[in-house]
Amino acid sequence: MIREVESSDIKRIVEIYNHYVRNTAFTFEEEEILASDIDFRVKKIKSDGLPWIVLINDSKVVGYAYASQWHDRSAYRFSVETTIYLDPNFQSKGLGSALYRELLKKLQSKRIKTAIGCITLPNEKSVALHENLGMKKVAHFEKVGFKFNQWQDVGYWQMIMPT
Repeated sequence: MIREVESSDIKRIVEIYNHYVRNTAFTFEEEEILASDIDFRVKKIKSDGLPWIVLINDSKVVGYAYASQWHDRSAYRFSVETTIYLDPNFQSKGLGSALYRELLKKLQSKRIKTAIGCITLPNEKSVALHENLGMKKVAHFEKVGFKFNQWQDVGYWQMIMPT
């Protein structure tokens, strides 16, 4: 089941996200975050009129996805950056694709024209997810993040939303 985020989901979102903070370079956060951080982020996304959704399995949040404004300038108002995280135990089961498709559907209903995914590279699973949904690689920035004592590259994948 996929639904809009609720305040009761915050603790579980923190658990999922902090796994990636501790163990991967997929996020450039280097310190674990608190529930208050996620609560603030959810409120910001919602106040911008953008979706934050969660994936439920057995009454438990096992993933989440949201879109945030690409940039603050008004001309960017139809462009967003997408974010998705799954509990590692639920990867490679098609759940990420279902969650991402639902996010894109919600964005389309909000008249968003461009969705952009930012991926720390290498990350074959995330690249495959984005490309299987029809996103195309449009940029590759070398050594723009420094985590775990090494330089990290990022790539950008873009989708022009169907009208």
